[in-house]
Formats: sequence, C-alpha cells, structure tokens
Amino acid sequence: MPRRTVHLDSAATQTVGPALAEIRKELEVPGPFTEEAVTEAEAAAAAAPTGGLDATDVEFVTIDPPGAKDLDQALHLARQGDGYLVRYAIADPASFVTPGGAIDTELADRGVTFYGPDGSITLHPPVLSEGAASLLENVERPACLWEIVLDATGEITSAKVYRARVRSREQLTYDEVQERIDAGTASDSLALLAVVGGLRQERERARGGVSLEIPEQEVDVDDGGYRLEYRATLPVEEWNAQISLLTGIAAAGLMRGKRAGIFRTLEQADPRDVKRLRRAAHGLGIDWPAGASYGDVLATLDGGVPAHAAFAQEATSLFRGAGYLAFDGELPPTSEHAAIAAEYAHVTAPLRRLVDRYGLEVCLAATAGTDVPDWVREALPGLPKIMNRSGQRANSYERACVDLIEAVLLQPRVGETFDGVIVDLNERRNGKSARNGGNGTAGDATSGRNGTGRGGDALAADATAAVVPDVVQEGTVVIADPAVRASVTGANLPLGESVRIRLTIADPGSREVRFELVGD
Repeated sequence: MPRRTVHLDSAATQTVGPALAEIRKELEVPGPFTEEAVTEAEAAAAAAPTGGLDATDVEFVTIDPPGAKDLDQALHLARQGDGYLVRYAIADPASFVTPGGAIDTELADRGVTFYGPDGSITLHPPVLSEGAASLLENVERPACLWEIVLDATGEITSAKVYRARVRSREQLTYDEVQERIDAGTASDSLALLAVVGGLRQERERARGGVSLEIPEQEVDVDDGGYRLEYRATLPVEEWNAQISLLTGIAAAGLMRGKRAGIFRTLEQADPRDVKRLRRAAHGLGIDWPAGASYGDVLATLDGGVPAHAAFAQEATSLFRGAGYLAFDGELPPTSEHAAIAAEYAHVTAPLRRLVDRYGLEVCLAATAGTDVPDWVREALPGLPKIMNRSGQRANSYERACVDLIEAVLLQPRVGETFDGVIVDLNERRNGKSARNGGNGTAGDATSGRNGTGRGGDALAADATAAVVPDVVQEGTVVIADPAVRASVTGANLPLGESVRIRLTIADPGSREVRFELVGD
C-alpha cells in the first residue's frame, strides 16, 4: 500500500522528538544494530567487491528526494532503433551480506527501512546502505544492471540483468530533473525520461492499471506557527516510478520463466470501496463521469489542489490487502497485481526492502542460465511472512507518527470549525448501521486509528433505510485544508457529503484527533 508520510523542519522535529521516541519504544521498532552486525558490515565495506562487467562508461544518474543517502537506483535511457534501451542499475547489497551471517540475521527481523518524520531506521547498517552499497555520485559501485529493450510503443521486447560496476555521474533531486526537462536543458537520457515514462503510463492505462501518487503531508511555517499541507507530486516522479514498475514487470517474467521467485500481489478493489470513493469524489467536488474507472479519475488529478490531494489520499483504501506469493518449481496460476494489471515483483529497492535482494538473485540466475543459489531457495518459502510482518510494523509506526504530528499541530485549534467530507461510516461502532449494512469491518492492518468499514456503502445504497432519526454515528472525515483524515461523530452522518465540523479533541498523548458534526 502507498505510504503516507509527513515531513518536518528541525524545530518541529525537536518539539515532538521525545514523543516519537516513545512511539518507537511502544511499537518495538528496531533499534541500533548489534556490535557483531556493525563489525561485519564495516569489514564488508572495507573489502568492497570488484567483480562484474565494467559499465562505468555509462552516464548514470540517480533521482531521489533531497538529502537521500540510501540510493538504490541509477538510470540511463537511450534510443535504440525505433524503440528504447532502459539501463537501470540497482544497488547490490547481496555482494556485501553473507547468508546466515550477523547482518543477514538482523535483516530478517527488520524486513524494511522504517520511515519517520525525524529520519529513517535503516534496513542495513548505514555503513552499507548509506555508504559502500549506495549508488552515490562519482564513486564506483557494484550493481545489478538491468537492460530492458522497449519497442516504439513502450512495450517490453527483451530484458536481462547482470552484475556490473557502475559510476553515477550526478545525484539529482526530482525538482532539479523537472526543471531541466521543462527548460530544455536536460541531457538526452533525462529528456527521454518524459518520453519513456509517458509511454509506460499509456501502456499502464491500456492494461487497465493505475498508479497512485500519494501527496505527502508537509508541515509549513505559517505566521510563527505550523500548518499541515499536501505537497503535490511532480510529473518526473511519476515517470521515474514507471521505470521501477517496468523493471518489476520484467522481473516477474524472468521469475516465471525460471520457475522460481516471489511476486507482489494485490486483489481487485472491493466494489464497495469503489462506491465509497465515488461518494468522496462527489463531496470533494471531483468529477467522476458515468462509465469512468477510478483509474481514469485519478489520472486527471492535480496534486496541487487540496481537494484532489485529499481524494488521492482517500484512494489508498483501494490498495489494501497487498501480499507476496513465493514459488519454486511448481508455477503459480497467473497472479496479477490488480493496480498494475500485470504480474510484478519487487527488485528495485534492495537497500530498503529485504525481499528485493532475493528477487534479484533469481533474475540474475534466469539471465545467466545458472541455478538459483541455495540460500535463496531456502529463504523463499518464509519471505512472505517476514515481509508481511515487517510491512505491518512499519505501517503502524508511520501511522502513529502521522497521528502524533496531526494532534500536536491541531491542539491549539480545538473548538474551531472546518470544511470536510464524510468518506466512511464505522459499522462496528454504529449499531443501527451494522444491522442494516452488515458484513464490513472497522478497519484492517493498513487503515490506522481511523479504520474504514467496507459495509458503509452497502448500507448507504438505500439512504431512507439507513437514516435513523437522532442516531449518533461515528465515521471518518477528510479535510483538504489542513491536510487531515480523522474520526468524526454526529447524528446521521451524510456519507459522501460536504459538511461543517468542529475539532473537539487533539491529544498528543493518545495521538487522537476527533471532530463532531456541526448542526444546522
């Protein structure tokens, strides 16, 4: 599921620092690496691998948020005949990590990098993830180098991956790349990012897939105080994401051909969630034409418009239930990732996600025509459980951080009224609604404190039957400004409608934010 993040400046971080530390303790977020793991990492970094083909002549660049140090991907694009050659260098932590060693043992417990407003808790020891294994500029690094050939329409015609040595020429931010492309000063490779990214977006829509760019919540200084706003994503972020998706699709094909690997899976969105999202669109003033899919609507959004950003945030509910499917020998049935509308595997973020290291090894073996390493085969069956557990823990941490920041920043505004949209009703707490609508739940592992009950749409299909005079209900409200999603109570909450609400609770201690419906 897409991540929801909040960015803070240094002053705001200092204010909430102790509370963030308490969250980490409460949720048992991983702490420092063991001395054995650090020692092993330092030794591996000092003896950096030198094998692989020499690809240091390729003018790769990295594109990441400002200040990023764990650089997983470096990119170079070129025309090839009527089509394109995508070269995508992926960091190669497997060249530094000994299977069964001290680092490997800790990786299985962590699973992913944990992101918070005051920094990240890395999957690998920083000497590797932010140093020897990171694709930093102007230094030679080992990498898994993908070469993916596309035809003139952006379809994959061939894909392979092999170990290589690369040297990134520049560490660029999204803003810098967007400025160069817009100004016409981008290199030939970067200029093609808009072309290839655009073609892949067209192919995605043709498959019936949809990309969801989640606007980040940012804390901005406002007249000496702070306010929550959404940061719109740039076109280059979406084009860059398409290169990663392209590689994941190519990887799934290699895994199926090798009869071993691990897919990322997602079932089709629940129709009730789609109906609920349609109501949210109506309440936020977003046009959803009859016959249009939610993907069609998402493609029209402008993240710079607060209502659009709030809608995109709400659309994450359609992406719940993602998982992993490992196989070795016996091929699984076709297992598409519903949002991507293709089989897909995680292989492009091995510094930040454990499963990618194993997926890359399968693809390397598939390209070379060699056996999948025993340490990979032995680990495959247990990877889904490890990744699901670590993903849930990381999501809980990120949600708790967001809840805390929202409570801290809204605390001075208790009693104020805001405009919002009721996007969900909590069946489990609304007895009348539960009897009328039935079989939903108050939330799942990815919905956070403001759980989203699926049965709300079923009960709201017949508004006359659902409305009971003077019944106090609990639900979820989305506010575009400030950028908040929180609990709301009121009599007969009008699902999908714009409402006036009053902030009644903003408690940093419990990380609770709650509103009430303002009467006529």
